Amino acid sequence: MLAGDRHAPTAEALMRSRFSAFTLGDTAHLRRSWDATQRPSAAELEASDDDDLRWQKLRILDVVAGGPGDAEGVVEFVAIARGSAGKVRLHERSRFRRVEEAPGWVYVDGEIRG
Repeated sequence: MLAGDRHAPTAEALMRSRFSAFTLGDTAHLRRSWDATQRPSAAELEASDDDDLRWQKLRILDVVAGGPGDAEGVVEFVAIARGSAGKVRLHERSRFRRVEEAPGWVYVDGEIRG
């Protein structure tokens, strides 16, 4: 999936591949799987202040729609990272939409939760 040669069958599958891309530093996959209307530039992704974070764990909390027959979906997750400042916990409720071309689903945006 990270190489961009397959469609993500569900919003959750794309969320998991994006987490893997964050762990690997694969900004090309992150940009490719971002909705074109919301996508940051490559320079913005490269200049992220999260450079020392090592993403370690992803836990899916909730999935609403986002299946093969759906046009939209929501995936709520908690991701854990470690960096020079210690442990980081990111809790987000992300919106996805399905597109015809690869990657099949794209990340639209997310709401950070407490």
